[in-house]
Amino acid sequence: MKTPTIEELKAIAAKKGYKWLPFQLVNIRSAADAPNQFDDIMGVVHDDMITWHTGTTNPGVHWLLNFMNPKGTAVLAEGQHLNSWVIGKHKGQYKALVQYAPVPVYRDNNKNKKSEQIGKAIYGNYGINHHRANSGAISKIIDKWSAGCQVRNNPNEFNEFMTLCENSGVKYFSCILFNEKDFL
Repeated sequence: MKTPTIEELKAIAAKKGYKWLPFQLVNIRSAADAPNQFDDIMGVVHDDMITWHTGTTNPGVHWLLNFMNPKGTAVLAEGQHLNSWVIGKHKGQYKALVQYAPVPVYRDNNKNKKSEQIGKAIYGNYGINHHRANSGAISKIIDKWSAGCQVRNNPNEFNEFMTLCENSGVKYFSCILFNEKDFL
């Protein structure tokens, strides 16, 4: 997937009516959307720079087949999510961005192993965090690493991400979740 420039991101954000912030997260869901693959890109906009990482905006196949919620597995809706995360502990274990405010999710419940925005989006606090996969190695397969969270698969990139967040002076973090199709 091609990584867009700041100018391209700003243009698409403006076209969609999103507020552009000097520090925000910008994730792009792959149009290919390959099951269980870390095929998305995740950016951190800081001033007029962007730092890109690899990761996923989709749940892994394990959770698409084994629901944590009887209505289905959470898939974060594409769009802008303002002031929705704070620095906290993912599952009480390590620093990450944890959900602070309600966000819209779809409930994928067809068990076809592909993450999809099915039905109507519902708002709530579902523990949709920004965290990492394995702490000691680059993860190749999503599987249990995401049940709807935004997950970086490279621990070094995750550490860089958290350093940028901690040094940003921001208390409440915002994220724009685009689809790669927005840039085609």
